[in-house]
Amino acid sequence: MVWDGACDFCNYWIINWKSKTGDRIIYKTFQEVAGQFADIPLKEFKKASRLIKSDGSVYSGPDSAFRTFQYFKNPSLSWHLWYSQLKAFTILCDYSYNFIAKNRSFMFKVTKIFFGKNPENIKPYWLFLLLIIFTVAFLLFRL
Repeated sequence: MVWDGACDFCNYWIINWKSKTGDRIIYKTFQEVAGQFADIPLKEFKKASRLIKSDGSVYSGPDSAFRTFQYFKNPSLSWHLWYSQLKAFTILCDYSYNFIAKNRSFMFKVTKIFFGKNPENIKPYWLFLLLIIFTVAFLLFRL
């Protein structure tokens, strides 16, 4: 998995994924290895993560992310299956990935709010935040 080592958002999630994949995936920043892949332009490495398999196949963006889930200690194949077979899901994921990629700093702050500061032990704070939002909305509409 090749990713942007200068991106705090990326670093957070790579740390999380490393804790789930162990040594089944080698993680390298594009800053370390871009020169080894002359057929992939540097601007493409800067845009999105790349999963480069030992057979030479290269996957990018959400496709690369979802493919890594099959290497988790508790593999999840559903996300990639949905991404590859459901057009609406593919479009939503591609759009979301591009939005996040263009707003990494902001999304890193959101990530820490929703999941906590420790990427190896994420907490579902977003459930608590949703509960607060729904409670406030309910109370406002009741008044």
